[in-house]
Amino acid sequence: MRIWTLAWPIILSNITVPLLGLVDTAVVGHLPDSRYLAGVTLGATLFSFLYWGFGFLRMGTTGLVAQAIGRESPSDVRNLLGQSLIMAGVIGTLLIVFGTPLISLGLWLLDGSVQATPLAREYAEIRLWSAPAVLANYAILGWFLGQQNSRVTLMILLLTNSVNILLDLWFVVGLGMTSNGVALASVFADYSALAFGGYLVLRQLGHLEGHFQRQRLLALKAYSALFNVNANLFVRTLGLLFAMAFFTAQGARQGDTVLAANAVLLQFIMLTSYALDGFAHAAESLVGRAYGRRDWREFAATVRATAHFSFWTSAAAALLFALGGNQLIALLTGLSEVRTTAATYLPWMVVMPLIAVWSYLFDGVFIGTTAVREMRNSIFAGLAVYLPTWWFCQGLGNHGLWLAFTLFTLTRSAVLMGYYRRYRLTRWRASSSVSHL
Repeated sequence: MRIWTLAWPIILSNITVPLLGLVDTAVVGHLPDSRYLAGVTLGATLFSFLYWGFGFLRMGTTGLVAQAIGRESPSDVRNLLGQSLIMAGVIGTLLIVFGTPLISLGLWLLDGSVQATPLAREYAEIRLWSAPAVLANYAILGWFLGQQNSRVTLMILLLTNSVNILLDLWFVVGLGMTSNGVALASVFADYSALAFGGYLVLRQLGHLEGHFQRQRLLALKAYSALFNVNANLFVRTLGLLFAMAFFTAQGARQGDTVLAANAVLLQFIMLTSYALDGFAHAAESLVGRAYGRRDWREFAATVRATAHFSFWTSAAAALLFALGGNQLIALLTGLSEVRTTAATYLPWMVVMPLIAVWSYLFDGVFIGTTAVREMRNSIFAGLAVYLPTWWFCQGLGNHGLWLAFTLFTLTRSAVLMGYYRRYRLTRWRASSSVSHL
């Protein structure tokens, strides 16, 4: 019951994130030219490299805070927040300073069409200004989630995405803007969320014992735990984003129609992943607390329960896509050629949830235990299968690309499951001594 109490606000808040992507896709997808949707797709992929690569500020903070809660160390909980926010501010400022050359490099690597690339550049340059807010929000969300305060996470994300959706509609439909309006809406939403999140943090600190320690916040060596965890998470996230960007780039080389169709189908995957991540996020917090206490009975019970919820959620998603996939495609775009192309590759969407579910679940387990090298290794193993498969299956066109991406996901799931089974027999049991990394 505790898992569901934690998970439902996370699932609801996470679903609003791909819902935003669905609205972005639907708003731009109904413009009279597919180049606008292609431009937003390329720009959003580039945004993923610049911002999502620093998602360790959420994941690393959650795991370490959950373990501090298990150790009953409120001062550590406070100082982890301060350290994460300082890191977010420094990285966000550096992204603004060096963002222009990074955008140019990213667009060159993505190799979009001549029509879509200028729109993608405009989109990314606008989104760049929200860097400090985005990264600080990651840290705040991770901090609250590590304390098993998932309802606050729901409040923050609902505000962010509600503001974003309303401004999307106003800027694009009301004011006649295109992809630039979608980007501008996101900037306003990110800073609105930061203001609200800051208020909630101050309120929470008033109820939290302990105190901030100057040496923990200003001494570089005091950041070693965060650096050790976050470095591996950063590499892992970059590898995952590379896989997504490579997929987008190979779709773009097949034309704007294939690129737009893949963008529609990727929204299905994002919708599923955020729903499944609700249980994974619950696992991060509960597993992290059990790990901090060295309560292996609670640890095992948490993993079993989240696995149960995750599997049935993935099965429901597969059934939804099998029965209603064409209707969902029609909701996202009015362009007949994009609809037809997306429908051709819809069967891959039915298979994907049943394969990907285990990678989402065990990501949560390994974040909670801060066993992040294993997460990094699973991405490397997946890429070692993904890229050769794509190379040998190029003759299959976009089906070959989807096959390679599916095997990438399957490999990730298998590797993480293998690590988990081995560690339950060695590290994560009452008779073992545990290493954090």
